[in-house]
Amino acid sequence: MIKGLIIVDVQNDYFPGGSMELLAMDEAAGCCQQLLQAFRAGQHPVFHIQHLSTRAGASFFVPDTPGAEIHHSLQPMAGEAHIVKHFPSAFRGTDLHELLQLSGIGELVICGAMTHMCIDTTVRAAFDLGYQCRVIADACATRDLEFNGRQIAAPDVQAAFMAALSLPFAQVSSCADYLATSI
Repeated sequence: MIKGLIIVDVQNDYFPGGSMELLAMDEAAGCCQQLLQAFRAGQHPVFHIQHLSTRAGASFFVPDTPGAEIHHSLQPMAGEAHIVKHFPSAFRGTDLHELLQLSGIGELVICGAMTHMCIDTTVRAAFDLGYQCRVIADACATRDLEFNGRQIAAPDVQAAFMAALSLPFAQVSSCADYLATSI
């Protein structure tokens, strides 16, 4: 089965100093880089997803700002798909599904940010479309959340979403384990 790498929203606003800083984004991007290098070396298809906000009053991923740019460490190369989205799911309102079908891809390796938003919705949509999904947990990042006055720490958010995605939506593994066994 042909596999493809989907790198979701690794954009400047998520890094230290950005408008929506995520916990451990530098470390997650480092794992994304390792995956990207392995996919490029194996000549597997790579799909770069970039979120541009179209909501009035958006505070991050504002078009034509440095924060909306894909991080320098994961810039697309010639021949790699670059897909712009305006919703959390990388499939909604984009041609991602069509591009994956044209490439004959049946297995998706998904990494990026934010775990609780764009990773979650993209994985669930991919599963609904019939793809086999693998989420690389340490190549994803999130942030602290609040619900009903309760603070939920980013590591707990990350663990809860990885647990929820792990069955039936995706296999969840570390970058090291994936690279040691699957590339």
